Amino acid sequence: MVVIRLARSGAKKRPFFNMVVTDSRNRRDGRFVERIGFYNPKAAQSEPGLVIDTARLEFWQGHGAQLSDTAARLVKQAAKQKAA
Repeated sequence: MVVIRLARSGAKKRPFFNMVVTDSRNRRDGRFVERIGFYNPKAAQSEPGLVIDTARLEFWQGHGAQLSDTAARLVKQAAKQKAA
């Protein structure tokens, strides 16, 4: 099954997450098909903290990809930011 989830990167105590499309059997930070955005929980006010390519997100969901719980929460948050 294809899933859309977060892959952690960044230094110790400075997390940075890539939103990736991957096979569910791959490791969290392992091989992925495509990077469709990122989430930076420690972003400064002047930097974007959450960026998602909605066109690619819709494409993958249309092809059967499932969102992880955290990715679904972030997509909902991004939709709120875009509406405001």
